[in-house]
Amino acid sequence: MENFVITIARGFGSGGKEIGTKLAEELGIPCYENQILKMASERSGLNEQLFYQTDEKIRGNSIINWIKKISYNTLISPEDHDFVMDLNMYHFQSKIIKELATTQSCIIIGKCADDVLKDYSNVISLYVEAPRDACLESIVNKMGIGNDEAERLIIKTDRYRSDYYKYYTGGKSWTNPTNYDLVLNSQRIGRENCVQLIQSYLGVKKFIS
Repeated sequence: MENFVITIARGFGSGGKEIGTKLAEELGIPCYENQILKMASERSGLNEQLFYQTDEKIRGNSIINWIKKISYNTLISPEDHDFVMDLNMYHFQSKIIKELATTQSCIIIGKCADDVLKDYSNVISLYVEAPRDACLESIVNKMGIGNDEAERLIIKTDRYRSDYYKYYTGGKSWTNPTNYDLVLNSQRIGRENCVQLIQSYLGVKKFIS
């Protein structure tokens, strides 16, 4: 059986990463999130922190305006003075995601992976969300902060994830359910049940028996 890839987009506080990590454990496959940033750093020779600075974020207007002048398929050589620009770092991540999709079964969290792999037949894409009160409770408990700070973080994080997705997918909406195979409400279903439901869907797709 060919390898398969599960991509997970997630609202902040919805438990999407937790679900992906648990699913990876049960399937015995790797789960990639920030590891992709490290791999892109090693591949490009750029400092890993540069990738963290642009991870699912669009930076200032001057950078956005510069990016618009460049082909989406352009990789700039290390000798070029614009080599470290955001778009080039995005392309390195995308190249690694595509290589993973052709070489191993894995789970990829975020990184516009659903769109990067939209033409791959061995991929299922998921979006995990939860009502705001559930996300607030999750963030407060996990980070040990108050409700107001948790609310601010959710608004900020979801906004920059949405802007990032819209830019690098050519205008698509991050929360549009038609981008995904499954959209899961982790509060209604329960995070553990989300893991089981995804495994059932892998069986429907005949990726596992």
